[in-house]
Amino acid sequence: MAILVVGSVALDTIKTPTGKVEDAIGGSAIHFSAAASFFSPVRVVGVVGPDYPYKKIGFLKKRDVDLSGLETAEGETFRWSGEYTHDWNSAITHDTKLNVFKTFSPKISDSFRQSQFLFLANIDPTLQLQTLDQVEKPLLAAMDTMNFWIQGTKRAELLEVLKRVDLLLINDGEAKMLSKKNHLLDAAQAILQMGPQTLVIKKGEHGAVLFHKNEIFSLPAYPTKNIVDPTGAGDSFAGGFMGFLAKAGDLSQNNMRRAVVYGSVMASFMVTDFSCDRMRTLTAEDIAVRYKNFCELVRF
Repeated sequence: MAILVVGSVALDTIKTPTGKVEDAIGGSAIHFSAAASFFSPVRVVGVVGPDYPYKKIGFLKKRDVDLSGLETAEGETFRWSGEYTHDWNSAITHDTKLNVFKTFSPKISDSFRQSQFLFLANIDPTLQLQTLDQVEKPLLAAMDTMNFWIQGTKRAELLEVLKRVDLLLINDGEAKMLSKKNHLLDAAQAILQMGPQTLVIKKGEHGAVLFHKNEIFSLPAYPTKNIVDPTGAGDSFAGGFMGFLAKAGDLSQNNMRRAVVYGSVMASFMVTDFSCDRMRTLTAEDIAVRYKNFCELVRF
């Protein structure tokens, strides 16, 4: 089944202890698609400027990623500049230029509206609501968000989105911020009362926790030694998670657990190179081998 993703498409300038890249392809929609496309067809809705290097995302078209919803508007593409020091879990933002993304309004085509799986990437909750108003009821509607929307003036809109989605993916700090609870289990319970039936709390290098139908599943992160660039790790996790579920077409508890493993597998590949460079060379066999190794790693 196809996945509709609505999110940012950006050009990133990133510096880490391992090196630096300028104007590398990035944005939540691209990182998500690069991971999800290994499992299911993906439909992208976003906006770029005429300066966007479409050739750099040509590899996505070969994996059944439909970019017809990627609008080209007058102006420059959204740009982000940041740096990671020795804390791989936190980026230091140097500059953010929204450019064409500042006036972006998602337009969902007739062919995209019937997508059975929907992922609302980390964007303004107002845009997430606009998307929900345009799509037919999908089998699974999931979303991501961040501290900027949780703490800022958009909290009311964010809470409205939460009432209309089935699943929320969020990191542990944001979960506590959203719920105003200090303990992770209390935070999860409070968030599930806000609307979503399923919650995935990402804990960076410490893994992820799934809360689904009164059950809890906790998974460590896959041990990754050569970290180069953690940008997009959360989006690639979401891509692997949603991609597997869309491929399976089955939202059972066991498949939810498997989806967490696939999400972790995809994130473990993403962080080993800048931008989407590892996603270009990654193969289905690589994913299958790592999934098998991961299952063996956590078996007892």
